[in-house]
Amino acid sequence: MPGKSLPRWVLVAALAVGLSSVSVTTASATTAGVVDHPVRTTGCRQAPPVTPGTTTGLELVSGGITREFTVHLPERYNPAKKYPLVLSFHGHKRTSQYQEELSGFSEVDTIAVYPQGLIGTDGESAWTGAPYSASADDVLFTSDLLTSLQRQLCVDPDRIFATGKSNGGGFVGVLACRMASRFAAFAPVSGAFYPEGGACHPSRDVPILDFHGTADTTIPYAGNPAKGLPDWLAGWSTLDGCKSRPVTYTPQKGVTVQKWLGCDRGSTVQHYRVEGAGHVWPSTKPNNDTATPSVIDATPVIWDFFRHHRL
Repeated sequence: MPGKSLPRWVLVAALAVGLSSVSVTTASATTAGVVDHPVRTTGCRQAPPVTPGTTTGLELVSGGITREFTVHLPERYNPAKKYPLVLSFHGHKRTSQYQEELSGFSEVDTIAVYPQGLIGTDGESAWTGAPYSASADDVLFTSDLLTSLQRQLCVDPDRIFATGKSNGGGFVGVLACRMASRFAAFAPVSGAFYPEGGACHPSRDVPILDFHGTADTTIPYAGNPAKGLPDWLAGWSTLDGCKSRPVTYTPQKGVTVQKWLGCDRGSTVQHYRVEGAGHVWPSTKPNNDTATPSVIDATPVIWDFFRHHRL
């Protein structure tokens, strides 16, 4: 019968053994300097460092390395009002500009931030958790970035979110493991969940929303030992203390949703299976990923999911 029939510590122990080759995961040790708890915002009622309604490139030093990112404030940004903040991470070989155009969070009422990955071992941009990423710690960069933004902008510390595509989506999974108490919710798209991250020990139960296309040949939907989507989803349902079997429904033709119920402390795990979609950010219009539209727009679904969660 579906349900939590075994004690949770037994399930988590089994998960750690059974998923040693796939990544529901990230490193078990916390890097010095990574802040995994809510941080008080001190940037309200200050003049913002960027012009509202525009996207501006900025830099900060993290781990001794100068890092780049872009920020877009709502056109009617009010420094006396606390705003949600969305970090949107690009995929392997991509840029922050590409991710802004792809995910479109600059068009919603949020502080939208697009970090830039470093050049990895294959000469292309990437994020921590992939076998081809640079040696720099992107989790530390993310922590430092949020702290810096909260000192300069009116960020609601209870409404900070992370989403990303492909390797960026896999990195969102890494953040869910290592910075669970800094973010309110996570939403990877076409995520590449590699085993290089290690064991996952999130500091709290977290809301997870995932998108993946059935025709994805880059990160196969059925998963494989290097990029395991099904095990990643099952692993998070266990970590969040959900019932063992999800309910399944079809909100529209070509889309199947799996939702795990009974999760602990308001957390949830939801997965959108998009029939016929490739390695893309699903959109009903052509986008940077593909000229072939999908049957659903991922961004408004993600934004609605984010709006219903807070720390």
